[in-house]
Amino acid sequence: MTILSVLVQGAALYGATWVLWHSLRKLFTHGPLDNIPGPDSASFFTGNLAQLFKRSGWEFHDKIMTHGPVSKVHSLFGDKMLFVYDPKALHQIVVKEQYTYEETPIFLKINHLMFGPGLLSTLGEHHRHQRKMLNPVFHINHMRYMEPIFYEITHKLRGALIRQVENGSREIDVLGWMTRTALELVGQGGLGHSFDELDDDVPNPFAEALKSLVPVMAPMFLIVRLLPFVVNIGPASVRRWIVERLPLKNVQAARKLSDLMDKTSREILASKRKALVEGDEAVHRQVGAGKDIMSVLLQANMHASDEDRLPDAELLGHMSTFLFAAMETTSGALVHILHMLAEHPVEQEKLRQEILKAQVDGGDIPYDELVALPYLEAVCRETLRLHSPVTALSRRTQKDMVLPLSSPIRGTDGSMINEVPVPKDTDVMIGIMACNKNPALWGPDANEWKPERWLSPLPESITEAHVPGVYSNLMTFLGGGRACIGFKFSQLEMKVVLSVLLSTFKFEMSSKEIFWNFAGVQYPTTGTKSNKAEMFLRVSLHKST
Repeated sequence: MTILSVLVQGAALYGATWVLWHSLRKLFTHGPLDNIPGPDSASFFTGNLAQLFKRSGWEFHDKIMTHGPVSKVHSLFGDKMLFVYDPKALHQIVVKEQYTYEETPIFLKINHLMFGPGLLSTLGEHHRHQRKMLNPVFHINHMRYMEPIFYEITHKLRGALIRQVENGSREIDVLGWMTRTALELVGQGGLGHSFDELDDDVPNPFAEALKSLVPVMAPMFLIVRLLPFVVNIGPASVRRWIVERLPLKNVQAARKLSDLMDKTSREILASKRKALVEGDEAVHRQVGAGKDIMSVLLQANMHASDEDRLPDAELLGHMSTFLFAAMETTSGALVHILHMLAEHPVEQEKLRQEILKAQVDGGDIPYDELVALPYLEAVCRETLRLHSPVTALSRRTQKDMVLPLSSPIRGTDGSMINEVPVPKDTDVMIGIMACNKNPALWGPDANEWKPERWLSPLPESITEAHVPGVYSNLMTFLGGGRACIGFKFSQLEMKVVLSVLLSTFKFEMSSKEIFWNFAGVQYPTTGTKSNKAEMFLRVSLHKST
């Protein structure tokens, strides 16, 4: 009998025992969440999780909203969790009591396995310390230095696309180009490293690998929840040994992607350290001329006190996190904006005219003018409202809590509930998309894409709700101490890319179906059966070019 088979049998026995004990305990106990309304459980073993994480789960998420701003969802083996988009409750979860509503162990372990000990896999004081070191390099003043780098990259993209369509319009995989561009933007602006010259139509292997990560990981979220004991077996070296021998295609693909990101991050870190040792001249010769986020962070780290200095493992974790998170969310948001503009040609032309007017002699729009363009801002806000790249996040209570509500909900027994007792170790889903589309806040047209809603004062229902997001009364970039640290970086990327592309090209719907898949970060495919992340639009030169 091999060591692997012994470990597998041991894990299976442990799992079976855990499931039996957990199931029996849930069958004979009742809790304070029993009176909270919500959808019926689809299965005792998996509850509603298969519906929640299904690629086509949009309808089920809409159904959850019909049960009210706080509802009960069934998890594994009779467990109950909360789905929340009530603004007052969200404020407690992400701001007031954010260190009581912590990231779930599964989320932390998966991110630690994939990216290392970066911002997505640390808690409490450790997380606060990391953000303390990182916050200055994401300050708005530093973003001004990024704009020339972003324009230079985007002009390369523009040139490549012109060569694609100079003889007439073509159906182009816009996601492929936006992924390559977003990778180069975070590469040069974030890490001071160039990944892609953007000079041909040959897919970039590294960009293609990163683009495949979400489709690879999405089917495994339910599997990991069903097998929580797997990520707890022994030290990292033992888990690594087991993972390398698991005959699961997606697991092996995810392992290879994690190894690729780690290898790339180590090479970049070594290169930047060497330049810093050699002096200012060597730093200025590098991509980004030492103004990229990682160069600034490394210099600050060198002069930090021993207690504040970040170890190499965390620096590498941050680099891998930047590579994936910044590329995936920005490329997805850009593609969703182009998708909306292709579906709404009148709005596309209106935005184009605003951009052309701001481009003096056809040149790049300076930072202050670019970020102040009202219709560009409205289009970005409205798309990020209706189509948030990340649709929901989970937290777990560290102690018994009482969740306050903006307005009462009706319990399953008919009584009115003004606050919800939440036991320790309860999973709470933050309904990012649900809050952004809540008709009670945004009005009866909340499910419609209307950039014009941002060109006049927002209704009192939204301004007085005090949604705890860091951006435009939205939960898109979250809020509190775990809000997206790079949201201003992402906003600038999107606006630079859109200003250059829309002044040059016209985007129309293609003959290929576009289907957006529900996942940790939503992604498009051609139809519902394809597993490949891609999105085709018809692209042509605009008459102004």
